Amino acid sequence: MSYFIDRRPNARNKSAVNRQRFLKRYRAHIKRAVEESVNRRSITDMERGEKVSIPSRDISEPSFQHGPGGRRTIVSPGNKQFAEGDRLRRPSGGAGGGGSGEGQASNQGEGVDEFVFTLSREEFLDFVFDGLALPHLERKQLRVLEETRPVRAGISKEGVPARINIVRSMREAQARRIGMRAPLKRALREAQEALAAEERQDPVLRNPARIDELKSEIARLEKRIAAIPFLDTYDLRYNHLTHQPMPSNQAVMFCVMDVSGSMTQAHKDIGKRFFLLLYLFLERNYEKVELVFVRHHTVAKEVDEEEFFYSRETGGTIVSSALTLVDRIIEARYSPEQWNLYVAQASDGDNWDDDSATCLKLLDESLMAKLQYFTYVEITPHAHQALWDAYATIKTAYPERFAMEQIVQAEDIYPVFRELFRQRAES
Repeated sequence: MSYFIDRRPNARNKSAVNRQRFLKRYRAHIKRAVEESVNRRSITDMERGEKVSIPSRDISEPSFQHGPGGRRTIVSPGNKQFAEGDRLRRPSGGAGGGGSGEGQASNQGEGVDEFVFTLSREEFLDFVFDGLALPHLERKQLRVLEETRPVRAGISKEGVPARINIVRSMREAQARRIGMRAPLKRALREAQEALAAEERQDPVLRNPARIDELKSEIARLEKRIAAIPFLDTYDLRYNHLTHQPMPSNQAVMFCVMDVSGSMTQAHKDIGKRFFLLLYLFLERNYEKVELVFVRHHTVAKEVDEEEFFYSRETGGTIVSSALTLVDRIIEARYSPEQWNLYVAQASDGDNWDDDSATCLKLLDESLMAKLQYFTYVEITPHAHQALWDAYATIKTAYPERFAMEQIVQAEDIYPVFRELFRQRAES
């Protein structure tokens, strides 16, 4: 059995291990508090931590104590005034407590202060985006494989000490020792046999010079055998690694926002906050996700992030112009065989009379065959219009890859976002 001891230094008066255990144990309470906090604060203020309160009754720990039965003797030192059975007088004072506080205190009920602690930025965002993922993300064959991973590629005679292969090194050392000792041991055995033969002869026939020569040879051979090193640098073998390209999940998210005259400033602010939340989610959870920003009124235009969120341009409404531009960008830059394609659209649902049918045709005949997921958010407190009805037809045809929700007020942003991008079970 192996034991791993974490000796990483913690912050003063804090324990990282105990903190993670606490967050795991009270995950449901913390997640509920985080969701309430998200609804209160601005989406642009999402990246700071949060103070979370948990009722003390929910974090009570089990304890052992004596039961009501049995006989016990209790000694209370220093008690010279009261005896068993005495009634205690209520303290005198303004509100019955004799304290210096203001107001009228109650003589009923009891309570305990809530337990309050602070979530760090990383912990807060972990809870905000817990269980969210891009739906139907697939591995695509990539044109340019930038991501690699080290894989074993045999044994090498050169390398760094961290990659030494002990078993192969010992095997090479043993083979070298056997190969170097074999002729020496054979010569030693022959010399020992010749010495034994000389010593077995009659003392008169012995050759003292030959015996001395054989003894010197035996000593020399034994010294040479003993000098052969157990492990030599020549024996060392290393695990050879090569960097193998590996497929990764590349995705592109098209952020499409209606900036027409029917979109009030309040509607645009809600749309901006929705896309800011989406941007933060993608930036935090995915390294290979590209964002394409498209604004439209009667004319659609691809813009940068700054212009997408802060431009004041407005006009009429033709939604199909944005869908047509998205289709052109896909054809020009993002092959469906190599990219996972997503579209997130925000609008108030107002559209030119005959344009909703055009949108329906574009989605059904071209876009939906290329997209992994299309999500539509309608920002309006009023009844749905023709665009919603057209999109409802697409949702019926593609229930797994098309989603649509309505946002009435800012408090609906986070619940709608979680519903649109919740992690779905693999089919």
